[in-house]
Amino acid sequence: MKVVASSVEDYLNNIADDKKEAVAQLRNTVKQNLPEGFVEQLSYGMIGFVVPKTLYPNGYHCTPELPLPFINIAAQKNFVALYHMGIYADEKLYNWFINEYPKHSKTKLDMGKSCIRFKKPEQIPYDLIATLSTKMTPQNWIELYETNFKR
Repeated sequence: MKVVASSVEDYLNNIADDKKEAVAQLRNTVKQNLPEGFVEQLSYGMIGFVVPKTLYPNGYHCTPELPLPFINIAAQKNFVALYHMGIYADEKLYNWFINEYPKHSKTKLDMGKSCIRFKKPEQIPYDLIATLSTKMTPQNWIELYETNFKR
């Protein structure tokens, strides 16, 4: 489900009412716990937290004029999604998250490569997402990104 928006606030105003509170709380959780240096912006039509070009001028290898994406939050048709590129690129972080999830949620983990899907927004484990958000600095992400996605 594509949300037409020109800013993060516009995005929040234009998502379905049944997902607004969860997306806003997920955004605040990430925002309050990310290490310094990431920047919030509309990214790929979603709420995004990126490594700005001032820290990583090369940008994203697929679209070098854009900053390096790290976390995105989206209200999809049937779920709220958190996209975390660090989980996709770091097996240790991925395994940590897989092992921690059952300690924080009674629901089965629904996850793709970097996408964590929450079909019941009221059951999002915000405390786990808060901890996950602290696990990687912009510099850690740049180093991991360059190691995994060399040009």
